[in-house]
Amino acid sequence: MLAFTGIVVSVMQTLLVPVIKDLPQLLGTEPSNATWVITSTLLSGAVATPIMGRLGDLHGKRGMLILSLAVMVIGALVSALTSDLLTMIAGRALQGFAMSAVPLGIGLLRDLLPRERLGSAMALVSSSMGVGGSLALPAAALVAQHTDWHALFYGAAGLGILCIALILLVVPESPTRAQGTFDVLGAVGLSASLVLLLLPITKGGDWGWTSGTTLGSFAAAAVVLALWGVIELGVKAPLVNLRTTARPAVLFTNLASIMVGASFLVVSLVLPQLLQLPKAAGHGLGQSMVVAGLCMAPLGLTMMLAAPVYARLSAKHSPKVTLILGMVIIAIGYGAGLGLMSAPWQSLVITVILGVGIGLAYSSLPALITGAVQASETGAANGLNTLMRSIGSSASSAVIGTVLADTANDVNGVAVPTMHGFRVSFLIATGTMAIGLLMALLLPRPRPPHHIQQQLPSKRTRPEGHRGDDVRARCDSAGATGIRQ
Repeated sequence: MLAFTGIVVSVMQTLLVPVIKDLPQLLGTEPSNATWVITSTLLSGAVATPIMGRLGDLHGKRGMLILSLAVMVIGALVSALTSDLLTMIAGRALQGFAMSAVPLGIGLLRDLLPRERLGSAMALVSSSMGVGGSLALPAAALVAQHTDWHALFYGAAGLGILCIALILLVVPESPTRAQGTFDVLGAVGLSASLVLLLLPITKGGDWGWTSGTTLGSFAAAAVVLALWGVIELGVKAPLVNLRTTARPAVLFTNLASIMVGASFLVVSLVLPQLLQLPKAAGHGLGQSMVVAGLCMAPLGLTMMLAAPVYARLSAKHSPKVTLILGMVIIAIGYGAGLGLMSAPWQSLVITVILGVGIGLAYSSLPALITGAVQASETGAANGLNTLMRSIGSSASSAVIGTVLADTANDVNGVAVPTMHGFRVSFLIATGTMAIGLLMALLLPRPRPPHHIQQQLPSKRTRPEGHRGDDVRARCDSAGATGIRQ
């Protein structure tokens, strides 16, 4: 049920991809203004994810999960009933709240499931973020091609209502609660810094990367983020526990998450354009919108199939090893893709390879985070990790968009992406994986599970109540399955 919810909410990211080029005409506005329909969802999702994660830790993850879905449904209905730009942007911003559902779902799994089932369940929910985005492409293309484009939002609202009903019926509330109060000042500071950071990343191509607006926004983001960090370190119950975040297991997992998030979006930006370019361009594959979406579908399907494979590999070797393996496969997929761009079937090969790699990598991330934090911090910690993936995706979108625009040819006043631009994009993705692999290799070595530690011989007998026993007991009660601090 929680995996299905993850698939539904991830649809919000790719819902409008099939009609993105037509948005200026559909909304009666300039292209630069129409991009806010996409940007608003990204920004609100980035802001809402850590906040809803913390509220879930304090007041109940199931309740916050339902609330986030309810806000998404309202936003979808607002967008379905309008063609006005500002109203559409407001509706899309409300839909972004749904992105907090995945970390909240992972937190629920840790609190409710026995340890032997936790790894595979978290893997499935985590990978659902990519699965929904990939499977939504052909479905959204089919709807947009044969009906009014507003039907996309009615469909999203219906799926959201279905998720709420099923959660109320089959998902119990978590008994785990964090101590303290909600850090309002921390939420305001984090929200401001994220907007100041993500806004120039997503709009830098329109504003100019060296413009005063772009550089000023980045500078303001750095200042606000630094002030926010100082405030958070002095708060007893912070929105984000920066001391926990600074632990190597959490820090390097989050840094690796940025790279994985960046790599996922590259293929989604490149292959649909390559597939839909007319053959007259010389390198286009001349496929319809629906066929291009179907060629992308294996990306999501293989991600889903990778979840049970991850569970076996992780149980045998550790989430760290599985993360490294996933990143290696992603690098191989993009490297092979440099020579596999001349036929539609070759796109299927690329998406299958990348789906396996991204699925393994995505599945590893929540296990690494969950194993490194206390149970009462699971929602906030996974929310921050999801935010890191979003930052990676946003940066990737901006960089690849700039590369494709700068390498495009002008044909009768229309910018046509070139094969050189596509290949440079894949090279960037390969380099991103090289950086991600370095981050993953810096993760601390996993320790044996608690039951194995108990069987290891000891040089001396510790008295009952020794501090080490207390530490091991806390680790055991947290249900950690990955790296322990």
